[in-house]
Amino acid sequence: MDTATTTCAAGDLAVLLSSSSNSTSSLAAATFLCSKFTNISNKLSDTTYAVDNTYLLFSAYLVFAMQLGFAMLCAGSVRAKNTMNIMLTNVLDAAAGAISYYLFGFAFAFGTPSNGFIGRHHSFFALSSYPERSGADFSFFLYQWAFAIAAAGITSGSIAERTQFVAYLIYSSFLTGFVYPTVSHWFWSSDGWASATRSDNNLLFGSGAIDFAGSGVVHMVGGIAGLWGALVEGPRIGRFDRSGRSVALRGHSASLVVLGTFLLWFGWYGFNPGSFLTILKSYDRSRPYYGQWSAVGRTAVTTTLSGCTAALTTLFSKRLLAGHWNVTDVCNGLLGGFAAITSGCAVVEPWAAIVCGFMASWVLIGFNWLAKKFKYDDPLEAAQLHGGCGAWGLIFTGLFATKEYVNEVYSGDWPYGLLMGGGGKLLAAQIVQIIVIVGWVTVTMGPLFYGLHKMNLLRISTEDEMAGMDMTRHGGFAYAYNDEDDVSTKPWGQMAGKVEPTSRSSTPTPPSTV
Repeated sequence: MDTATTTCAAGDLAVLLSSSSNSTSSLAAATFLCSKFTNISNKLSDTTYAVDNTYLLFSAYLVFAMQLGFAMLCAGSVRAKNTMNIMLTNVLDAAAGAISYYLFGFAFAFGTPSNGFIGRHHSFFALSSYPERSGADFSFFLYQWAFAIAAAGITSGSIAERTQFVAYLIYSSFLTGFVYPTVSHWFWSSDGWASATRSDNNLLFGSGAIDFAGSGVVHMVGGIAGLWGALVEGPRIGRFDRSGRSVALRGHSASLVVLGTFLLWFGWYGFNPGSFLTILKSYDRSRPYYGQWSAVGRTAVTTTLSGCTAALTTLFSKRLLAGHWNVTDVCNGLLGGFAAITSGCAVVEPWAAIVCGFMASWVLIGFNWLAKKFKYDDPLEAAQLHGGCGAWGLIFTGLFATKEYVNEVYSGDWPYGLLMGGGGKLLAAQIVQIIVIVGWVTVTMGPLFYGLHKMNLLRISTEDEMAGMDMTRHGGFAYAYNDEDDVSTKPWGQMAGKVEPTSRSSTPTPPSTV
């Protein structure tokens, strides 16, 4: 709905009111009517702007509410002796991320005019002269900050239960202030070298990379950063026994895991549909009442279908592979489906979202199998879930994006999905995005974690880890508890019964009698 183009010329209107355009009375009447029309047009324009900003603010609130979901998910996935620690790190991701994104991150991401690599316009640093452009407002900053801290929250899950407090502060500030903003500039800024909305239409492979809501920009960045943090730190004490077998260090509360999952699910309706940024925009089609508001609804549907399909696929797949129904696995599968569809949620058909979720479940299962094989320890499966499923989501978009939706959302005749008849250009751009994100996060976050490790600022001591950080670092336990499955403090000989199940049989083994 473009009310800004509605204009009224008194001279033109005077011709309609009188046979002589020079008539004083006709021109006065035309001037009066035009002033009224202009006032109405301005009111409509203001209303459109207010509705769009309110929509974006509401979406930002939903995305920020995902931090509560992250906190609950993390708390339930760790042992009770580390609950206060992981909750505090989630608070700090938001707090430290707000300051670093305000000072530097927003300018690096969206400062314009700039170059293709990084934003650099002075008015965006610390919001010194923002907003100074037409159409820009503070709601956009708030929305993008909520995305930045989501990436930092993903990383915190990978290095949970063994990381020093100061390391969280350092990596969170660096990630939200520099690493993540640079990637978001590449793919979301109108100046970014691989952006599908590049202002000069000099697009990568003629299409740019389509990452609508951040399967790569948010989820892969957070997941790959967490991967390097966990690799440098090594597994938690007791995660693998002396023979190399995987030992389950179960989280202490499935209830918190489910609560966190539902909160994240709720917030994803701001994450994906909210990424349109506006809602009052007509697509100028012959169909009545069809515009961006319709695309917003379709995006919510594709998001839902992908997550739900992944949850059900994980449920039955893990039942066949492990022999039991596991609520934590189902929750992670659901989130994997959401992470995957985030890239193409606005440009694919609902049926394709089911394909996306089905494959995302198996991507997660496969990466978890690799993690055990190579003795990689990620308490929340964050690297596998967000990194692996995020990468699949980018490939999925290159395969299934439809011509109609790509042209609507990106306002141009661009290449679309390979399997939808659009050729391989979009898929090539998506693969380039995967490669450059892995490379960029590796060369920035890898050395950071390694440097912290060398300075003894990364991992806590063995004694603190075995006792739990709540007691040794935070003054006491979160609540009275008994970690029955905590094998890290037990003799090695008592661990045999805690090895993760490999049998497909659902019949429990009867207890032995003495």
